[in-house]
Amino acid sequence: MKYVLRRLGFFVVTLWACLTINFLLPRLMPGNPAIAMMARFHGRVNGTVLKALEIAFGVNSSQSEISQYFGYLKNTLTGNFGVSLTFFPETVTQVVRSAILWTLGLVGVTTVLAFALGTLIGMVSGWRRGGKLDSLLPPIFVITSAFPYFFVALISLLLFSITWHWFPSGFGYNNTDTIAFNWAFISDVLWHAVLPALTILVTSIGGWILTMRNNMITTLAEDYIRMARAKGLSPLRVMFDYAGRNAILPNLTGFGMSLGFVVSGAILVEYVFSYPGLGYMLLDGVQNEDFALMQTLFLLITVAVLVAILAVDFVTLALDPRTRTES
Repeated sequence: MKYVLRRLGFFVVTLWACLTINFLLPRLMPGNPAIAMMARFHGRVNGTVLKALEIAFGVNSSQSEISQYFGYLKNTLTGNFGVSLTFFPETVTQVVRSAILWTLGLVGVTTVLAFALGTLIGMVSGWRRGGKLDSLLPPIFVITSAFPYFFVALISLLLFSITWHWFPSGFGYNNTDTIAFNWAFISDVLWHAVLPALTILVTSIGGWILTMRNNMITTLAEDYIRMARAKGLSPLRVMFDYAGRNAILPNLTGFGMSLGFVVSGAILVEYVFSYPGLGYMLLDGVQNEDFALMQTLFLLITVAVLVAILAVDFVTLALDPRTRTES
């Protein structure tokens, strides 16, 4: 119980610190979203309009920083994230809602798939150390993981889209399609997601394979593994229930952080493929000085990482009896 309360307390304090930093950073940056909006009208607005724009974008210069801070906390807790400069006059909530499912569907599914496949391959490679699988797959995927996202994405576009015309060159679906929940539209979305998903998978799976393999080799040297084998337990049970269950624990924290960063999207991959996710949207927000959109996306990334790490701590508590003893 003490362990749970300690982790919850750490979560609350860290969340408050992140909220405060998220409030301060845009205000320390040069520029002003209201003035940037005025530039779109070539300065043909009066002081009243400028005042209204500052209030809409949450940078009311007539209020003190303390008042703005508490107003920011109130708006955050109530889900009022302001108006987006990039997609004006839409609210940030509407903009994020339109893109988050694309990122979760692409980056989220690919991250889980990379972790599951990498963990399984690493587990089997460590169990059969020196075998054919251990000699072939880990070196190949470790090499591919050394390539940057954008490099693999560009090579994929060049080969599979421009040269061979196997897959679409970008975006999330065909612009002529009618967005609807039917197989025609879903199949088109899946077809457009193949190249960016493979890019993320190929460049991320190697790390999970290598770390799981090394953890597995270390775990196999423990006394309880020898005891399990001496009892006559089946090799599969020893591999999964004894060795694999303990070898995976160090990877869970990294997996939790990877799940948290899913919200940010693979920015370079989404940019190369013009994929309509949060990563591409974040880049647009930075280029257009869209403080409200940037703040909201940074906040989502922070909360997602903290929640994922907290969930991993509880999973570790359930899997590792030593943690329960300490708590």
